[in-house]
Amino acid sequence: MSKILGLDYGEKRCGISITDDLRLIASPLATINTKELINYLVEIIARENISILVIGEPKNNKNNFFEIEESIKKFIKKIKLNIPDLIIEREDERFTSKLSRIYINQVTKKKKLRIDKRNLDKVSASLILESFLKRNK
Repeated sequence: MSKILGLDYGEKRCGISITDDLRLIASPLATINTKELINYLVEIIARENISILVIGEPKNNKNNFFEIEESIKKFIKKIKLNIPDLIIEREDERFTSKLSRIYINQVTKKKKLRIDKRNLDKVSASLILESFLKRNK
C-alpha cells in the first residue's frame, strides 16, 4: 500500500508529515522552506511511494478561508503540473497550530525545542494528516 503525505503550507516554510505503510499512523517528517518544497516533494514522493498529498485548508471559525488559500491554490496547480498522478486532498486545519503547541509543551521541557517553529509546523502537518486518516477510515 502506498503512503500518504500531509502538508501544513506556509508562506516561509511548510511542515510535512507521513503515514506508515498501512496508513494507520501519521508522523511528523520535516519542515521545508516553501521555495524548496516542489523539489522536495518530487523526490520524496518517488522515494517513499506516495499516492496522496493532504493539504490543510486554512479556515477561520466562520468557515471563511484565510488569505494564504490563494497561495495554496497556486501551489496545487504547480504540483499537478510536476506530479500529475498525485491525488491531492484537502483537510480542515483549524486549531492545529494551537494543538501542536500544547502537544510540544507536554512532551518536552527543553525550551529550545518548544520555541522552534519548525517543530510546530511538522506537528501541525501530522495533525492535519491524522484528521484525514480518521475521516477516511
